Formats: sequence, structure tokens, C-alpha cells
Amino acid sequence: MGQEPRELQQSDTAPLPMPDSGKDIARYGFSELDLALVDALQTGPRAPWSRIGRVLGVDPTTASRRWERMRDAGLAWITTHSSTKTITLAHVEVRCRSRYLASVSAAVARLPWVISVDETAGDFDFYLGVAATDLATLGRSVRETIGGLRGVRALRVSVGITHYSEGSQWRTRAMAPGARAALLSPPSSSRFAFSSQPYDLLASGDRALVSALSGDGRSGYTELAAMTGMSEHTARRRLQRMVREGDIVFRCDLAHRLAGLSTAMIYRASVPHSLLDKTGTALARMEPMRLCISQSGPHNLLMKVWMRGLDAVDQFETLLSDRFPALEVKDRTVVFHSAKRMDRLLDVDGRAIGRVPIQDPLPPLAAADEARFSVTD
Repeated sequence: MGQEPRELQQSDTAPLPMPDSGKDIARYGFSELDLALVDALQTGPRAPWSRIGRVLGVDPTTASRRWERMRDAGLAWITTHSSTKTITLAHVEVRCRSRYLASVSAAVARLPWVISVDETAGDFDFYLGVAATDLATLGRSVRETIGGLRGVRALRVSVGITHYSEGSQWRTRAMAPGARAALLSPPSSSRFAFSSQPYDLLASGDRALVSALSGDGRSGYTELAAMTGMSEHTARRRLQRMVREGDIVFRCDLAHRLAGLSTAMIYRASVPHSLLDKTGTALARMEPMRLCISQSGPHNLLMKVWMRGLDAVDQFETLLSDRFPALEVKDRTVVFHSAKRMDRLLDVDGRAIGRVPIQDPLPPLAAADEARFSVTD
């Protein structure tokens, strides 16, 4: 009989060390204030600069200027998208011939329904996150579009079942807890089942707002009204409703390697089904956790984590063993490079260097033709 996870201790949730002050911070590209500012925007992505400045103890103009500097340099950005509770999510292992690694990576990153591209060490070359409105569309799109790319040898798909945490809930933890409390929204459960049925996800006006915010999640209501053709009052009312009902997600992200988090790991694990929900919920509260979901396949838990270096891997896995005695890690994979995260294309240091707006899959054959056309020998 599996042992239940023990209660969280303070050491389990304490932040992993960030870079020291001085030369290390300059080398990484973030100052302590920059990291605190990212933390503030992760907690309150659309909070007014006056409140953010007050929480951080700086002038609002200073906070705004520093954010613009980071955003323009691709060091940090705010991604806006419709809630993942309305999608069918899957992760796809891709194996391909070595001469096609670069072309396959570029091709899948350009697909607007591929929301993550990780180049990995292990039994497969790429680990992709993909989204669709239903299982049938997802299956066809993966097999015919990704499977049809020149150089791809094999695919293996695992479908997401229950969501426990994802990147919008991860924090740099650079602010004091009291400061974070001043920006927090009312708490809501992060656990939900992914969709598997096709339906109209959002009304057309709501979709227009999501699209308008996807380039800059802090766009003001006057800008949103101009971009969508609705009144400022309507834009405000619609957006506040979507936030309240969890239909829209604002996600402040950063170039994690330049913030001192140089190692990304993917774990597949198994836990007795009777402990799955309790374990997934507890895992989601761990500081390094970027993604935690239950999924189909031989291993029922998927985790993605960010750590300060390879020397932190043993520390994390020891903590897993101690905290979750019933959990068995079945596979651990090092991420060489994340080429895409949500709608941002990333360079080797994790900076945002381009954008592919998130969209539902194209009709499979049309998408396959487009992808094949863009990939050369």
C-alpha cells in the first residue's frame, strides 16, 4: 500500500538560491530589483505601476522604465492566453534524424498550436507541448503535421488529464511575502480536468480581447477598445469577467538562465491512483515546479522544474523521495534548450526573440503542407 505524502515543511517551499549581488547579477542580466519586479508582475500582471512601485519601494516611473528595458531586451514578458482548462493538452516525444534536428525544431516552433518546444537529452530529441480544441483534432494534427515533417522518425503522445500547476503560477520569490500579499488576487483552485470535447471556447468579443492582449498583457483599456472596436467600458467589463471566471491567463515569464536558473528538467513519475490528487496538489506547491499534470500512458505524472544547476538535481530528487515515499521517478530528462514557450520564440539564453500567436490547429493537411514547405534539406 502506498504511503501518503507527508505535510509540507518550510524547507520544501523555501526558494532556491538566486544569484548573489554584484558581479554575478550583472552577468546574469537581472538586478535584484529586476527579479522583484518580475515577481510583482507574476503576482499582479495588470496591477497599476503606482501599486507596484509602492510594494517595491521605488518610484512608479522607475518600475515602469525598468520593465520596459527588460521587455525590450527579451529578458521578461507577459504572455496572455485563454485558460488551459478549455483546451485538450498533450505532450509529444519526437525522435528524428540528426541532420534534421535544426529544421524540425524551427518548423514545430512556428506551429501556432505548439506551445512548448524543448530540445532534450535522452531517448527522444524533442519534447513538445501541443494544444487543440478536442482529442480528434489533436491526434490528426500531431500525426499528420508533426509526423509528416521531413526527418521525423517516431512520435509518442501522452494526453493531459488533470492540471495541478503550470508556468503562470511559478514565482521568482524575490519579494518579501508581505509585499506579495499586497498584490494577490483572490485565491482559486489550480486543479482542473483538461477538456476533451469540441466547443466554442470564448465568445468572439472575448477572443478579440485575448488576441489584443497577447502582444502586451498590460495594454490599457483605451488601447484595448481601439484594437477591438468595442467601447472602453465594454472592454473593461469583459476583461474583468474573464479574469474573475478564470477564462484568461496572464503569465509573466523571464529568461530563466540569465536569472541563474540554468537547469531545466522533465520528470515522468508514477504514484498509486488513490494518492494521485493529493500528490499532484502537493507537488504543485514546490518552489522549482513549472508544470505538474496527470497524464495518460505508463507514467501518470509529468513534472517540469527549473533549478540553479545540475548540482541541484540530487537535492531535488532527495526531497521528492523524502516528501513523497509512494512516488517513483521513472524517467528524468535534461533540457538542452527551450526553443519556444507559449507564444515566444527563445534564444539559447532564454530571451524572447520572436512571437508566434497561439491559435487552434489548422486543418491537418493544410498545416502539413505549410510545414513541409518551410523545411528544407
